[in-house]
Amino acid sequence: MEPILLYGFPAGSSMGLVAALEWLGRPYRLCRVDMLGEMRDPAYQRLNPRVETPVLITDRGEVLSETMAIAAWLEARDTARKISFDPLSRNADRMHQMMAFINTGFTGAFTPLWVAMEMQSPNPTMQHALQTWGREYVIKRHDRLEEMLGDTPFLIADRPTLADGLLIGVARWLDVHQVANKTRWPKLAALRSRIEADPAVIYATALENGEMPRGDGACTGHSELAEVIERFGVKSQPSAPPELVSENA
Repeated sequence: MEPILLYGFPAGSSMGLVAALEWLGRPYRLCRVDMLGEMRDPAYQRLNPRVETPVLITDRGEVLSETMAIAAWLEARDTARKISFDPLSRNADRMHQMMAFINTGFTGAFTPLWVAMEMQSPNPTMQHALQTWGREYVIKRHDRLEEMLGDTPFLIADRPTLADGLLIGVARWLDVHQVANKTRWPKLAALRSRIEADPAVIYATALENGEMPRGDGACTGHSELAEVIERFGVKSQPSAPPELVSENA
């Protein structure tokens, strides 16, 4: 079977994995998940008890969660090295290092801002503290990433890789939370512009927005979430409903 990527909207980090699948060019399917609605339903926990996207249903029908695990699955199948490098090469090491930073400190810096935004019971004092802390943390992580960027057009090379996919899914959160103008970090702003102009990223963003454009043909269609849960989810459901809606790091 073709793998199925469950990607979240609005503004899910998994948008970059959709772009990576396009760059990879191997047949795949998608499943669009409303993180503010469908993902709150207890039935979703049959796929991911942590109530997060992305989730990958592998070609063996196995459920795989966590962004880094899904990225590793894609890398292992990238025999043509379209989105990765020889695993023993320096570029592979650099790509893994960059992905680790993006998926931990860079992504995690936004957590206080998401918590403040998703707070079900308004608490202005706590929300203000979370927003202040989050903005400071996000700015510091952007400073560090700006320092890490080299002279290549994309993060590692002259073409986008898995690292660029992971970055672009999260980098736009700077705008979502109105932390600062992206021009504060000129190298990162230029990199974002190049990635966002890539046809695969334009395609992935349009899908996230509810449009159904034509890609390069690798995507064979969308599956309904209820169908995916029924076919691949565990049979027993957790009894406790989720408290927060999130997309994992």
